[in-house]
Amino acid sequence: MATTHAGLFCRFLERHRRVPHFRKVLARGANADTQRHPSVIAQKQQSELESVDSTSASANLDLACQLSIVFAGKLKDNIKPFSAFLTDSFDRRHSYLRISLTEKCNLRCQYCMPEEGVKLTPRAQLLSTAEILTIARLFVHEGVDKIRLTGGEPLIRPDVVDIIAELRKLKELRTVVLPRLKEAGLSHINISLDTLVPAKFEFIVRRKGFHKVMEGIDKAIELGYNPVKVNCVIMRGLNEDEILDFVALTEKKPLEVRFIEYMPFDGNKWNFKKMVSYQEMLDGIRQHWPNIERLQPGLSETSKTYQVPGFEGKVGFITSMSEHFCGSCNRLRITADGNLKVCLFGNSEVSLRDAIRSGASDEELLQIIGVAVGRKKKQHSGMFNISQMKNRPMIFIGG
Repeated sequence: MATTHAGLFCRFLERHRRVPHFRKVLARGANADTQRHPSVIAQKQQSELESVDSTSASANLDLACQLSIVFAGKLKDNIKPFSAFLTDSFDRRHSYLRISLTEKCNLRCQYCMPEEGVKLTPRAQLLSTAEILTIARLFVHEGVDKIRLTGGEPLIRPDVVDIIAELRKLKELRTVVLPRLKEAGLSHINISLDTLVPAKFEFIVRRKGFHKVMEGIDKAIELGYNPVKVNCVIMRGLNEDEILDFVALTEKKPLEVRFIEYMPFDGNKWNFKKMVSYQEMLDGIRQHWPNIERLQPGLSETSKTYQVPGFEGKVGFITSMSEHFCGSCNRLRITADGNLKVCLFGNSEVSLRDAIRSGASDEELLQIIGVAVGRKKKQHSGMFNISQMKNRPMIFIGG
């Protein structure tokens, strides 16, 4: 997935100002007036006629080292009806778009990329900056109020700051920024870390960098980020014995450790026996902290969040396999080569890149998007079926 090595991120920041090591960054903002496409109401019936029963799954996957720059908006109470083009046949409103900027990555995490690596898509077949912005503007115009830029490793893309700067010009999105990185709008830190053992870290990501990650966590806290999210993919026989150690980190630090169930993607050698379920993880934690409490979830929240009373931080669980959250899915994905993917675990895709390059109008693009969203299924097909289904490696999908 979008893997950010702390050293690479630091070098990137040095180009724009001295901001210390992070491995994963999200930028959040508040939405102002949100406009809608004038044809939304007229197209609603047509969109519904084109809808068929299909698959939805949401997995707000933030696997190892992913850098995600997020523009999040809060809609006003008097907004117009949500776009029919982004509403599926189960009345799920898709207000969250994840755009992959690149397939390249500086790490080789086991659950994200095949050991032998991947053959990258030729540069000419990837979305250009103008095409990314065209897609982003169109989705925001239809009601998207949160955009995450991911990858691969987004910072590898030379024009990432320019892309963020242009997104900030969308009046529906307002960002909070760090000093000297106003163009990027970076404001929220999310760091992925699967182990607290340096040697094991190198084994999982097939690269060095553990100590830089830990320095990044401490620096993020020092700069006042609260919470600092730490995402951890749990794999049996590898790091499930460290769950309690991760929970202990939240006692005196403003961390939100999110345990992610191991998910099947092409080339990651997924095996059910390696998957540790949310309930198993929670049961183990309760044996040590029996008073741990469930916190109230937010709207379309993918994480089941808990807190040990008296602890400064909290823990969460991404339960895509054992207890899916497809019913509240509000996410759509754009791959680096321009395909719209309505379900993380589905293999149905449609190319917006090809439509744009063939001269399609905004209205024609919306029709393509509306048909794809309308065909999104009620839920994903289950982990065993997913493991047998042809899909992209996670590195090609984007976080």
